[in-house]
Amino acid sequence: MHFSLVDIIGFLGAFGTTISFLPQAIKTIQTKDTSGISLYMYILFTMGTAFWLIYGILIGSLPVTAANAVTFLFASVILSYKIRYK
Repeated sequence: MHFSLVDIIGFLGAFGTTISFLPQAIKTIQTKDTSGISLYMYILFTMGTAFWLIYGILIGSLPVTAANAVTFLFASVILSYKIRYK
């Protein structure tokens, strides 16, 4: 599989923004403390990420699809904890 410079830049950006959710997801899972997280912000963010994921699939962009699939997973976990441990 051959990736262009544009793809590589896309993957680097996707990696940086996606991995930034990992510490919050880990902390939320460990502590179940979601008091500092806005429910409405996470609902909107998770929905937006789902649309970006669909968009990435529709345009056939692996960086957009991969980044948003992982981000959607992390955001969904945090959102579910926010709803469950409110």
